[in-house]
Amino acid sequence: MGKGFDLSGRVAIVTGGNGGIGLGMATGLAQAGAAVLVAGRNAAKNAAAVKALQALGAQAAAAEADVTVQAQCGALIETALGKFGRLDILVNNAGINIRKQPQEYTLEEWKSVLDTNLTSAFLCSQAAYPAMLKAGGGKIINIGSMLSIFGAAFTGPYGASKGGIVQLTKSLACAWAKDNIQVNAVLPGWIDTELTRQARKDVPGLHERVLARTPAGRWGDPADFGGVAVFLAASASDFLTGTAIPVDGGYSSQV
Repeated sequence: MGKGFDLSGRVAIVTGGNGGIGLGMATGLAQAGAAVLVAGRNAAKNAAAVKALQALGAQAAAAEADVTVQAQCGALIETALGKFGRLDILVNNAGINIRKQPQEYTLEEWKSVLDTNLTSAFLCSQAAYPAMLKAGGGKIINIGSMLSIFGAAFTGPYGASKGGIVQLTKSLACAWAKDNIQVNAVLPGWIDTELTRQARKDVPGLHERVLARTPAGRWGDPADFGGVAVFLAASASDFLTGTAIPVDGGYSSQV
């Protein structure tokens, strides 16, 4: 692997890293040489993810954390520092969705989606800032969505949260560029995960419409995110900040 993509000696936290896109990114980071701390609320899934990463020869550990709670975000950073001695990379991937028509959401459901998808990214980034400052720089990768760009009738709070991710990314990028911290977003398209398998049950005809619209002719796989994670975490992207990169098989390019 080229020097610009070598993550040896670097330490990453991946929230929601025990499955789906998060695990795909964690795997890519581990293969590039990073030590990885997987953060999630499911202890069994955390343990399985760590085992898979260690099988690649990587240093890996897990932490149970609810990243909607500010104190737990701070504790997560301290766990990474305690286990690995530094923090260089933060992937804000934790997310949920509740699919309803706008008039059907309760306020609690709205807040739950916004807190999990957007507020958690802010809280974890804020908590990580001092450690990255001490390390002389860092990389923050926020996970948005194609619904950062498009609208859908059944994803009001989710779309709002993912649109907010793009603007939060730009704000943090502008604020922290002086500290050698690059902040970018990745916008996944339709990826084969637990969330989207449920969506295919909830939304009739979704599978066929996705295939018809996606130039690549398939659903994405979590493994498709390893490469973009490494690029955005490595020195190869040092002059890239404040961007939002679609990883969607061309979905957002099709009229």
